Amino acid sequence: MSASWPQVLALGVAQTVAWASSTYLAAVLAKPLAAELEINSSLVFAAFSCSLLLMAVLGPLVGRYIDRHGGQRVLCLSSLILAAGLVALGMAGGVVGLFAAWALIGVGMALGLYDAAFAALVREHGVAARAPITGITLLGGFASTIGWPLTAWLVAQGDWRSACFFWAATNLLLALPLYFRFVPAARHLAGQVTGAVGGEPSDGKRHGPSDGRRRNFLALVVFGAATAFVTSAMAAHLPGLLLVSGLPVAVAIGAAALVGPAQVAARLAEFVAAHKFRTNPLATARLATVLHPLGGIGLLLIGGPAGAAAFALLHGAGNGMITIARGTLPLFLFGPLGYGLLQGKLAVAQRMTQAAAPFLFALLLESGGAFWGIAASFSLSLLGLAALFVIRDGAQPPQR
Repeated sequence: MSASWPQVLALGVAQTVAWASSTYLAAVLAKPLAAELEINSSLVFAAFSCSLLLMAVLGPLVGRYIDRHGGQRVLCLSSLILAAGLVALGMAGGVVGLFAAWALIGVGMALGLYDAAFAALVREHGVAARAPITGITLLGGFASTIGWPLTAWLVAQGDWRSACFFWAATNLLLALPLYFRFVPAARHLAGQVTGAVGGEPSDGKRHGPSDGRRRNFLALVVFGAATAFVTSAMAAHLPGLLLVSGLPVAVAIGAAALVGPAQVAARLAEFVAAHKFRTNPLATARLATVLHPLGGIGLLLIGGPAGAAAFALLHGAGNGMITIARGTLPLFLFGPLGYGLLQGKLAVAQRMTQAAAPFLFALLLESGGAFWGIAASFSLSLLGLAALFVIRDGAQPPQR
């Protein structure tokens, strides 16, 4: 069974709303929110980090539920909880309200971001889910491109509270109906796929028996955690990294803006290559992971606007394909059986490093400057690449 273009478009739009109103919200709201509540903006990011940790804890439970019952209820509930969290954030009057609101948003993210959407697609389409996963990430790649300027405009036209209420309404009026209409209820899922994922064999038999499968699982954990740290660090600090490397503000901001288009272009290229040439997801992941280190070398050796542009383009392209790899590699290596639970377990380490990266990378930049920041992200990318070379794709189960 293959996904229809209307489904891919609908879920891509809904994912864009979900990401723009959660993960990409703090970067714009932190300063005006902190100013009005008379707190340090670091507390806003601390609350956001706690939401990521909560998302990590809930991931396996969400994945297991989707494996059994499909994704419609979970994704619809995610829109409701994200809306509730955004309303709570818009009404926050202090630190307690701030952390409570981000806790709700964290639950909504666990229920409704890529991991849950990927699991819902695999639950419905089995191994044919690679194409819709890529299509959805292609559209979701515009979340920051749309979310950041739109949120900033909303804040400028009203205030940060009205921006929260706008995104709450968008989740209710746009994302929720799309999930309800285009994600099938469990009773409508195909019998063949239902049979493939409906059972509950032991975790060891499903994901991690000895030898090849256990090695592949651990390698995916390392790959996901390492690349998630780099992704999160660059999302929070790329303009700052370029500034401390000696570039003017305009050049740093201009170069950082290239990440989004490079990300989308790389995902489009991956989509076309996978469709026309049936490329191996493992080979694609290895190529994607080496691009950030190459960009770091370019920034250090070339420097100036050209080096900054090369770094941003290569990082963006690599990150765009890595997002796809995190969804397709587990499917390629282990098949659709128990995919949701597996994806939830893999996401635990990813969310933890993602939550820690902005703070730790800030300390690194302050103490060591651009060179040590690049060296750290370079080394972690190479660690992720090494993990991919540990994987043996011959360990995958028969394709269904």
